[in-house]
Amino acid sequence: MRIGIAGYGQMGKLIRQKALDKGFEVPEVIDPDSSAAEVTSRELTSISSPLDVIIDFTYPQAVVNNVENYGKLKVPAVIGTTGWYDQMESGAEIVEKTGIGLVWSGNFSLGVNLFFQLVEAASLIMNRFPQYDAAIHEYHHRYKADSPSGTAQMIGDILVKKLDRKNAFISELAEEKVKEQEIHLSSTRVGSIPGTHQVIFDSDLDTIVLEHRARNREGFAEGALVAASWICGRKGLFNINEMMESVIGGAENREYF
Repeated sequence: MRIGIAGYGQMGKLIRQKALDKGFEVPEVIDPDSSAAEVTSRELTSISSPLDVIIDFTYPQAVVNNVENYGKLKVPAVIGTTGWYDQMESGAEIVEKTGIGLVWSGNFSLGVNLFFQLVEAASLIMNRFPQYDAAIHEYHHRYKADSPSGTAQMIGDILVKKLDRKNAFISELAEEKVKEQEIHLSSTRVGSIPGTHQVIFDSDLDTIVLEHRARNREGFAEGALVAASWICGRKGLFNINEMMESVIGGAENREYF
């Protein structure tokens, strides 16, 4: 597989190295700002050699323009850039018009996405046990710019969708208590923690905690490469949930691991 990488920050560098370790080719590295020797061009308006897929970890303001270029070049894409979701409709129109395949997520970690599946299953079970309240807590390093994390918000979306007794999650408390139908999402920023997410089910008698702990960024890179293999040969816009359902449920896809 021949992979292009758009955005040569920490994630781009890690993805390139893991791709090479797996025997993939990385003939194109695109970054308008990086002076690294591996960068082949400042923008992807043409390609010097054929690509099977491009992995994009750039900036939110650049994504739609990037997708337009991928469409013109007929190159399927994996978008790991966050913060562009208000432009998703424009991206979807480009994908449909050009006939490429695109899979996107705010978190490509395989472990996190398996955790999402477990949270969904647990929520459906907990619908039968209303004595358990639910909450979310996440920990990240002190330098993380956003709070709560995008992953925590994705967990909140799952709980709100699957827990019948909850209709919203809140990440800040004013001067009032959490309403019965709300889920409190709280955050801690400390030290150098890569990322820990907890879903807490609490009753008067006991507490059940589901937890995912990231050890480093390699899980994100590994998941992006799985997505790159998966999107090849497909057309249309897909999210990570659709990919995971296919990978988990389809024996034909197990070789990606």
